[in-house]
Amino acid sequence: MSGDAADDESSSDSLRPWWLLPALLGFSVLVLMLPSPAGMTPEAHRLVAVAALMAGLWMTQAIPLAATSLLPLALFPLLGIQSGKETSKAFVEDSLFLYIGGMIIALGIERWQLHRRISLRIVSLVGVSPKRMVLGFAIATFGLSMWISNTACTMLMLPIALAMLKILDEGDEAENVIGPRRSSALAVPLLLMLAYASTLGGMATLVGSPTNSQALGIYRRQLPDAPDVYFSEWLLACGPIALFYLAVVWLVLTHGLPGKSARDTQLETALRGRLNSLGPMSPAEWRMLIVFGTTAILWVTRQPLVIGELTIFHGWLGYYEMIAVGIGQLFGHDDPKFPAEDLITDSTVAMAMAVLLFVLPSGERDARDRRVPLMDWKTANRLPWDMILLFGGGFALASGFEATGLAAWLGATLEGPLQSMPGWLVVATVCLILIMMTELTSNVATVSAVLPTLLAMAEPLHLDPRMLFVPATLAASAGFMLPVGTPPNAIVFSTGRIPSGEMARRGLILNLIAVPILTIGTYLLIRPVMGIR
Repeated sequence: MSGDAADDESSSDSLRPWWLLPALLGFSVLVLMLPSPAGMTPEAHRLVAVAALMAGLWMTQAIPLAATSLLPLALFPLLGIQSGKETSKAFVEDSLFLYIGGMIIALGIERWQLHRRISLRIVSLVGVSPKRMVLGFAIATFGLSMWISNTACTMLMLPIALAMLKILDEGDEAENVIGPRRSSALAVPLLLMLAYASTLGGMATLVGSPTNSQALGIYRRQLPDAPDVYFSEWLLACGPIALFYLAVVWLVLTHGLPGKSARDTQLETALRGRLNSLGPMSPAEWRMLIVFGTTAILWVTRQPLVIGELTIFHGWLGYYEMIAVGIGQLFGHDDPKFPAEDLITDSTVAMAMAVLLFVLPSGERDARDRRVPLMDWKTANRLPWDMILLFGGGFALASGFEATGLAAWLGATLEGPLQSMPGWLVVATVCLILIMMTELTSNVATVSAVLPTLLAMAEPLHLDPRMLFVPATLAASAGFMLPVGTPPNAIVFSTGRIPSGEMARRGLILNLIAVPILTIGTYLLIRPVMGIR
């Protein structure tokens, strides 16, 4: 995988015009030399220039992505944006370790070939035509992401999708049934669909994305007397919007892919033969499947699931807290508090299960008759370290937006122009601005900075605050252009099979499509379901 990525990068380097990097540098210097807009701090102004440079470099790959991601470590301190110490801290956010732990589990699945078996089973259910394959993965990913974090969901589905592409790559071209041509055409829409379906599934429920939970918390704290928003209301209002958006994304991504073909029956037979040739599952596969399934269950059941007044399950964090407090009291500890919800996250689960792989035996022995664990460091060292740096660069940029007050300034500048607009245009404008902002800042950081201003604007604009709060929250998750737009984007981009220009082109289309979808959905679904007058 990494070799293919390197080949792709070197070949694309030769196609880039020599003037691209000087042009991007010149533009960022020009932005830096312009006078600061009213109310914007000098640090925020300098951050705009750095953000413009990084966005251009990420989209064009004029230099390697990892090199661009390291720029905040140099430019933030040099330009007085943020100290080197604070910038460095931003590179090790909690969700980065969710990615690392999930990727180690994915490498374990790949090591024992479990991903091949799962992918062949999925294809046997959804069909073999390219459009149906993409649709099958879209539905499965969307449904799963409604209940677990977008990042965790993408990590679960990625090894299965890659195995499917690898199976197509290894086809017998002499039979003209399976072959790299089919895989190459399928790779970009399939992998992008994993990222986008994870994001859209997260929009559908309050627990599907931390962005939704953060936004709801801000809404409740700032407007305690306003009508509350319940899980069931969010699901009934936003679920159909996200599902319709998923259908649009599928149509856009699969445009140009063949539907059914005369060779589908041959391909189905060939893939069924591949599945049969795997034979029964080995002990290592069974143990890897148990770890994989346990990780998924722990992610899904970590927090309580409450729909309206009905509690589906309480979540294991509460029970863990009770056990921890009981053990503490047993050993004479006076403090009865153990805030498990604040201490334990999805990344805790991912890292715990990843480390467990180095301990659990696979059931096989090496040439010296020693037990072979499910994971070794030689395999784990195949982690895409360049993508880990890409995550860090995105986190650092988001941290700069908060530290300099740039995100708050952008939100505050909206109030004046929006005063004279009709309600539907206000919603559309807010959605467009948040979609573009979230391409360079984390979703949670975006809503944290902008939502308080939007809620304060609701009364002077004569709008129910939910008319701004809900669509703005959904828009903050709709960053489809850049690898750093969302963690799912970065994860699928790390495979090396998606050109950055292709992601930017298709993502821009989907970003623009989101504006009318969210605006119309606000009036046709959010408004009536939530009883907004």
